[in-house]
Amino acid sequence: MFERVRADIQAAMDRDPAARSRLEVLLCYPGLHAVLMHRMAHWLWEHGLRLMARFLSQVNRLVTAIEIHPAARIGPGFFVDHGMGVVIGETAEIGENVTLYQGVTLGGTGKKTGKRHPTLGNNVLVGVGASVLGAVEIGDNSLIGAGSVVLKEVPRNSTAVGVPARVVKEQGRRVPGGSISGGTEADPCEQCMRQMNERFAELTRRIAELEGRAVPTAEVASDDVS
Repeated sequence: MFERVRADIQAAMDRDPAARSRLEVLLCYPGLHAVLMHRMAHWLWEHGLRLMARFLSQVNRLVTAIEIHPAARIGPGFFVDHGMGVVIGETAEIGENVTLYQGVTLGGTGKKTGKRHPTLGNNVLVGVGASVLGAVEIGDNSLIGAGSVVLKEVPRNSTAVGVPARVVKEQGRRVPGGSISGGTEADPCEQCMRQMNERFAELTRRIAELEGRAVPTAEVASDDVS
């Protein structure tokens, strides 16, 4: 456990340019405080002290404004930057060296039982206000853009953005159409806008054709009057 605590402190030192010393991180970083209390709560949970674990997680929420269910599994090197409003559900699993920014939710999508929260691989970064919902997997070294809502799996080494989120870069290359690998249902709003744009382009073309025919007629009429 102490090795994980050291890794968590080092993660803050490595990823936050505002961190001046390990002592400052230990005393002044609510994200670190939340992780430390979670690790204690998780130990209690694993040893059958469920009520005490839940109580400690609620104290954690009250003190840091970060809510982590004591059953959630979090690997070493975990860093919550700022952290206000972060929520991590019961069956969430987080790999090594993961970074979450404020307002991130790793939540469920209903009242299902069993595995119902996300699994994040190693070296994943989730931007401000993003939500990853359901038992989806986020591959190693992936980035979730700020404000995104992820409802489907994101492959390794990818960047996903939008509502709903689409993979726009995979293995260092841009993804044509920006859709998540394996197929994604089209966004109805995006379809509607595309159809409107196509219709507008068609009407513009027809108006231009009509104007092109009208000009000679007007010119002839003008010549007849003169």
